[in-house]
Amino acid sequence: MTKWTPTHEAPEPLEGPVVPTIVGGTVLWFVLFLAQLPFYGWFDDHGHAWWVWTCLAGAGLGLIGIWYVRGRDAALERAARDAD
Repeated sequence: MTKWTPTHEAPEPLEGPVVPTIVGGTVLWFVLFLAQLPFYGWFDDHGHAWWVWTCLAGAGLGLIGIWYVRGRDAALERAARDAD
């Protein structure tokens, strides 16, 4: 069996509005957490309490993601400024 090797260069990665996308996802996770919180008793009775905590974990990880992508954007801006 021969190893497959690409015959062309890989395309440049797409850059988009990364920070607003991560912020939007984080807000969505937190809103879902808040929406499920009044029904925690029902979720717990039916063995679905993990749904509530999954939303909270998504919001928490989103906060880490916001910190990360803001630092990444700042580093990219510094690199572009230094290249000029």
